[in-house]
Amino acid sequence: MLHQARADTVTFVSDRRYLAEARETEAGACFVRAVDVGALPAGCAALVTEHPQAAYALAAGRLHRPRQAGGDKAISPDARLEPGVLLGPGVVVGAGVQIGRGTRIGANTVIGPGVAIGRDCEISVNVTIGFALIGDRVRILAGTVIGEPGFGTAVGPHGLVDLPQLGRVILQDGVSIGANACVDRGAFDDTSIGENTKIDNQVQIAHNVRVGRNCVMAAHTGISGSVVIGDGVQFGGRAGVADHVTIGDRARVGAAAGVMKDIPAGETWGGMPARPIRRWMRETAWLARMANRKESDE
Repeated sequence: MLHQARADTVTFVSDRRYLAEARETEAGACFVRAVDVGALPAGCAALVTEHPQAAYALAAGRLHRPRQAGGDKAISPDARLEPGVLLGPGVVVGAGVQIGRGTRIGANTVIGPGVAIGRDCEISVNVTIGFALIGDRVRILAGTVIGEPGFGTAVGPHGLVDLPQLGRVILQDGVSIGANACVDRGAFDDTSIGENTKIDNQVQIAHNVRVGRNCVMAAHTGISGSVVIGDGVQFGGRAGVADHVTIGDRARVGAAAGVMKDIPAGETWGGMPARPIRRWMRETAWLARMANRKESDE
């Protein structure tokens, strides 16, 4: 965030690892501890506090208030629906929503204010969508939640404070998302899923994640915040990825693997913690042999 800040931006420095970025920031103001004030460039107003991230969270919550759904009409009068849009019983469409022709939306689905949905999409029943831009031919199955806040907290003077999530979710053309999945909106940047990516049931994608084109995620996969996933990546069921990890193009992650560090393009990893698949299989076989030997010795 520091490197993206501009003169009209308020930001924060809560970790001294980012002081080098702070020295080059173009932000107009920055929440910062007294000991780190000298790291800010001239022209950046220092907002001194012992809890920079929590102070930023409180300020951002007041400066960026989301539009709330309201009124007594299920379909907002200023929503724009192209010909051929089909809405099931109980659908709610918020202010400023745009929906392209041929899109079908199932019963009791809620489309929040400002959402844009492309053409020929299939959105099933009991889906919730907010803070999202959705392309053409996107398929979203029942119970899925798109655009709820990502998980982020900071320690304040009186305990934990929720960090406002200010980004969006972008689903490009041809994306499919299974039932009861969650895709969180970005904290600062957008969460984005590339063209033709297929996501199974009960998958969790956290804030600021970037998923490439033609990826596949089997059920119960969990992707932590700020992960970058290349094109054509495949995940087995129940795979998990730690935050700020990068996974290269055409990599494969085995079922139930726990990815804790970057995976180079084209490699297949498995195990917990995940490592190259041949190494993991050799280590697993060795452990099995040692266990059998010990049992036979007894």
